[in-house]
Amino acid sequence: MAYVRVYFISLVIFIFCDFIWLRFIAKSMYSNYLGYLMGDVVWWAVIVFYLLFIVGLEYFCIMPAITAGSVVQALFSGALFGLVTYATYDLTNQATIKGWPMIVTFIDLLWGSFLGATVSAVSTKTALLLKL
Repeated sequence: MAYVRVYFISLVIFIFCDFIWLRFIAKSMYSNYLGYLMGDVVWWAVIVFYLLFIVGLEYFCIMPAITAGSVVQALFSGALFGLVTYATYDLTNQATIKGWPMIVTFIDLLWGSFLGATVSAVSTKTALLLKL
């Protein structure tokens, strides 16, 4: 049951962070650099990505950090997980889409690392405080 509670805590933190990022920071960047590729949001794909990302983050980063009682472990493993997952998307695009902007890849890799680290560390700290 603790896994489910931690999952929902992590999901809420992730959605909050990504909403702030997409709504107030990255929206104009993506429009500026990738406007020629942008269309309507495919919500089922967004939802599936969010749900799967949190599964991976919880399994590989958050639960091991909770077991170890280490927010620092969560921070570093979350950063690595975020980097690897966002790199999968961006570097594949860099390799296969003509004209894919390098700046988008760079910024996304930084964001993925920050997001993974933040969600993992805050979720772990919350779970430890709540003794989940």
